[in-house]
Amino acid sequence: MISFEQAADLFIEKVKLQAGTTGNTAISYSVDLAQFASYIEKLGIEEFSDISPKIIKSYIREMSSWYAKSSISRKLSALRSFFLFAAEMGLINSNPMKAIKGVTSPRPLPKAVSFETINKMLELARKSKNSERDTLIFELLYGAGLRISELVALKREDIDIESRWLIVSGKGDKQRRVPFGRFAAKALEDAYKKYGQNTDYILPDDSGGRSINVRTVHRIVTGIAKKGGAFSVTPHVLRHSCATHMLEGGASLRFIQEFLGHENLSTTQIYLTISASRMKESYAKAHPRACFEEHYD
Repeated sequence: MISFEQAADLFIEKVKLQAGTTGNTAISYSVDLAQFASYIEKLGIEEFSDISPKIIKSYIREMSSWYAKSSISRKLSALRSFFLFAAEMGLINSNPMKAIKGVTSPRPLPKAVSFETINKMLELARKSKNSERDTLIFELLYGAGLRISELVALKREDIDIESRWLIVSGKGDKQRRVPFGRFAAKALEDAYKKYGQNTDYILPDDSGGRSINVRTVHRIVTGIAKKGGAFSVTPHVLRHSCATHMLEGGASLRFIQEFLGHENLSTTQIYLTISASRMKESYAKAHPRACFEEHYD
């Protein structure tokens, strides 16, 4: 029986060959399928045929903790296309997406981890077997707020280490310039020394001719995070944490919008709610007369 990951690879190859699709389309599908693969792995599901509508509905509920309804709808669209392909190819007997109507879950606030947790994960990345690669992944996902799809697409020609700028191709193939700090610059220099000049990508696969895939990056991040006791950290959480920490440090909402590549300011405004919530939580914990639990006349 073919595995989910093998079926996903076949589907992505088909997407790449379809007329009218861009490289970013294939990468976006890869990200969405990798996230779902990570979820079913966490549930202990090994057989492709064991994926039911109930499991997909529970996945939707989990996604509602991190994503806007529009993003969830896009991810479900990727799953619909994938499962339709799997059914047409005879890889599954029934299509579980047929029972999924749409997004009905509310949208809780996206979560961010503390700077102390970020530092702990970076320390573990620096001590890992493939420290140059793992450190660079964390430095750019958190330090530059990149999407995982943007990270795996980065080439050497997109980076100016001296002036510390990245040229990033985001959603809809829209390009933006993203600054990065000295720690990310050091991680890039170390990666360049390790991989040499024989690859175009900053995170090459074992062959050196292509970039590592999004599933590998997702597995690296979640694996290191779990070692540090942070069981809910994903690449997307690192991006959320980057934005939240910048806003709390005084960055303007407009800057964060441009930095993250959000098309609409309304997408970025969610971080105002996060910071306000954190401020109230910190006040309640720290101030002796906060009295949020009790009311006095």
